[in-house]
Amino acid sequence: MRLNIPNILSLLRLFLIPVFVVVFYLPYGWGPFAAAMVFWIAGFTDWLDGMLARKLGQTSRFGAFIDPVADKVLVATALILITDHYHSLWITIPAVTMIAREIIISALREWMAEIGKRASVAV
Repeated sequence: MRLNIPNILSLLRLFLIPVFVVVFYLPYGWGPFAAAMVFWIAGFTDWLDGMLARKLGQTSRFGAFIDPVADKVLVATALILITDHYHSLWITIPAVTMIAREIIISALREWMAEIGKRASVAV
């Protein structure tokens, strides 16, 4: 596997997740703003890696795997942090629903891809 710019940006997004968590819990008044900025930068890398992969023709199987994983882990982390911060069922229930939906959809995609592989081999 050769790392290209889009893949490096996706890996950077994964690296920013623990930074996001640490900054979120900093005991300073500017902590939430800084955490929002880290989240924004991570989100920007998502847009940038997709745009560069298409423009530079640098799509890869690794990128197709790691990009959605990084996105889902980043969003799930943000939802967990928000839920932990507010301790409210009005926030917890939607957050758990969104995270469960992402897990179920990802599992179904993998399962359907596997069924498709078997069906194409069987023919």
